[in-house]
Amino acid sequence: MTIEKWEKNEEIQIFREYLRIPSVHPDIDYTACVEFIRRQADSLELPVDVVYPAVESKPVVIIKWLGTAPELPSIILNSHMDVVPVFPDKWTHEPFSADLDEEGRIFARGTQDMKSVGTQYLGAIRLLKASGFQPKRTVYVAFNPDEETGGVLGVAEFVKTDYYKQMNVGFSMDEGATSASDVHLLFYAERIRWVLKLKVSGTSGHGSLLLPNTAGVKLNYVLNKLLEFRESQSQRLKSGQNLVIGDVTSVNLTQLSGGVQSNVVPPLFEAIFDIRLSITLDLVGFEKQIREWCKEAGGGIELEFLQKESYVAPTKLDDSNPFWLAFKKATDELGLKIKPIVCFGATDCRFIRQQGTPAIGFSPIINTPVLIHDHDEFLQADIYLNGIEVYKKIIRNLTEV
Repeated sequence: MTIEKWEKNEEIQIFREYLRIPSVHPDIDYTACVEFIRRQADSLELPVDVVYPAVESKPVVIIKWLGTAPELPSIILNSHMDVVPVFPDKWTHEPFSADLDEEGRIFARGTQDMKSVGTQYLGAIRLLKASGFQPKRTVYVAFNPDEETGGVLGVAEFVKTDYYKQMNVGFSMDEGATSASDVHLLFYAERIRWVLKLKVSGTSGHGSLLLPNTAGVKLNYVLNKLLEFRESQSQRLKSGQNLVIGDVTSVNLTQLSGGVQSNVVPPLFEAIFDIRLSITLDLVGFEKQIREWCKEAGGGIELEFLQKESYVAPTKLDDSNPFWLAFKKATDELGLKIKPIVCFGATDCRFIRQQGTPAIGFSPIINTPVLIHDHDEFLQADIYLNGIEVYKKIIRNLTEV
């Protein structure tokens, strides 16, 4: 297809319009996104609601496609409106221009993560409605705020609202991952996120002395223990047991602060660690181990969890889950290769699973360089359009369960 045909394609036009809205952190104004989604709902002749679960600046926008049996638990198709920051000087295309090149590549922040999914849902519904199809179960298409900053003022609060409870959600689908091969990655669970701050106190004094129990020595001891554990996880990943990053625990020192002058031994260092825990790890035992390392270091170390998520049961991918069977039937009929994995990061799916609702993460982006959060993020136009056909089949099957 020539570039002119891509440009004239209605679905590509809608996608590029959405990409041009700079809903980029920090301090996002979601007004343009809300207006865009309202226009899409009007074109589909479907009602739309805007809910503010936490604060007035963080809307959840919900399009409703009423089912013929609305008493049945509904399907929610989730996506998020926000995107991560960009470094424009690192891009060869303006990050919010949605430039389309001769190869059919659309360049913009959000092409892979994850504005594509939101408008692909709508494209699939457009095709289904045009064919005369009516869903048995009600379908909600939800556009959520602030997923990229943890979802704490978005879906985390939305699932607590009366509005969400009245939706009677039986199954959720959300973002998956871009795949560089022809295999679709499917998230059935997510690692557990802890953000741990260590406040390490110690002896202060002149920088020329060998003082006992300094904060630096204590921090070094605990850091070495955590990095030894990190290395054990790296070795597991390299063990050849077909493990992926979501199957192991990652530990990374992400922030370090303390000290006032080069010749003064400070009384305090603070270190922050981003820890993503495997769903098979003994959480109680691991926390106990960290506390023991802090004691071994000499004490005087305060542990503060800036974030401490609990274990959330994975979505079952077996005969006990009729939605999984319907999803699998659709992907089998389409001849798609599917690889279920534990999500290595975090998505809004975890808040849905916390409610006891089965949820999976899936994006129909294959044979594409993985540029999530990277410079020159792009998506091929034909892969985008094919994704609409994939969702058409999947959504139809899920609503008929």
